[in-house]
Amino acid sequence: MNRRAASVFLLTIFLCACGNNRESRTDPSLSSEIDQIKAIDNHAHPVVPGGQDRDYDALPVENLEDAPTPLRLRSGYFSLVDARRGLGQDRDDVGKVLARAGIQLMIANRVSMNAALDAARFKWVAYADALMYPLDNSALKVNSDRKAFFDLEEKLLARYYKESGVETKPASLDEYLEKVVKATLTRHKQAGAIGEKFEMAYLRSLAVGSPSKADALAAWSGKGEYRALQDYVLRYIAAECGELGMAVHFHTGEGGGGYFDVAGSNPILLEPLLDDPSLRKTKFVLLHGGWPFSTESAALLAKPNVWVDFSIQPLILSRDEVSRNIRTWLEYEPEKVLFGTDAYPYAPDVGWQETAVIGARAGRAALGIALTAMMREGEIQQDRALELARMVLRDNARKLYGLP
Repeated sequence: MNRRAASVFLLTIFLCACGNNRESRTDPSLSSEIDQIKAIDNHAHPVVPGGQDRDYDALPVENLEDAPTPLRLRSGYFSLVDARRGLGQDRDDVGKVLARAGIQLMIANRVSMNAALDAARFKWVAYADALMYPLDNSALKVNSDRKAFFDLEEKLLARYYKESGVETKPASLDEYLEKVVKATLTRHKQAGAIGEKFEMAYLRSLAVGSPSKADALAAWSGKGEYRALQDYVLRYIAAECGELGMAVHFHTGEGGGGYFDVAGSNPILLEPLLDDPSLRKTKFVLLHGGWPFSTESAALLAKPNVWVDFSIQPLILSRDEVSRNIRTWLEYEPEKVLFGTDAYPYAPDVGWQETAVIGARAGRAALGIALTAMMREGEIQQDRALELARMVLRDNARKLYGLP
């Protein structure tokens, strides 16, 4: 064998060994079972085909200044190209997109739902942030991203006013809470919403105070701190959601845009809110697992009314890193870990369709890696691993939202 042939031979053996080692991270039979489970996607932003849908997000990221894009979400990244090719002509058929991703039910985080999103395949989580900002927000528009976002929140609040049959800002705080805030939440519930979401981390820190009504009234009249009114309204919304049987979702962890306040997105900042005895009926979901604060999210699972999902993580992180986060949560509170993709139209050629498929594939793979490691280290047997897979992929969400 000549030197060139020997080099090729050794390289082939090396590559095969690497491939076998990579494959061995997941038990083959477990992986096969995981791939067959029809999932409930806890968080995504499906878009109605046709190019006219603008309700897929209250704060769409295309309104931000240009900022670096994570490698795995760049349009030429191989997994995106592969997903686009695999979808082919089915890309604009929402049912076939879900089937391709192995998703039986997608929880759609949108401003409003659309008849094109079949209620049998999609459940709705609406937006509540705009209700927190009923006063002049000029001082909060501290950079171009915040200005763009608060402009959008003001438009959405005007929409909520109109839908509530209220023409102008009510004279009293009580009237605002009753005729606008409560009316909006009730209307969302009646239209099928199973939760309300706060994108608050894009607008301010997640730290929530516990202001008195007097504090809120002072702010309403222009004599107190606006932050007190925001926190009071947020707590009112959380309490109402508990009464209505709706979950409360929070964006936690890293977000889009060059001005995003990562430190202010740490889910641990929500602890005083989560510990409020008056809110024990409210179910809180930490979207995105709080990455890079995934360990803090695990600690918060000790609270009886807190759940976590790993949406977005399979789209921006390696499967190994996602698996480590999932394993930490599973070893702590396995009944409260949820599968999610964060399927979203990140760019003109990076749609919610591709990211749904990629997020589902990578999420399942990460889950399989985590469960295989637990099996091989003697923590669980294969039947328990499969049970945990079903819990994460569908059963935990089904119980959380009371789904059939």
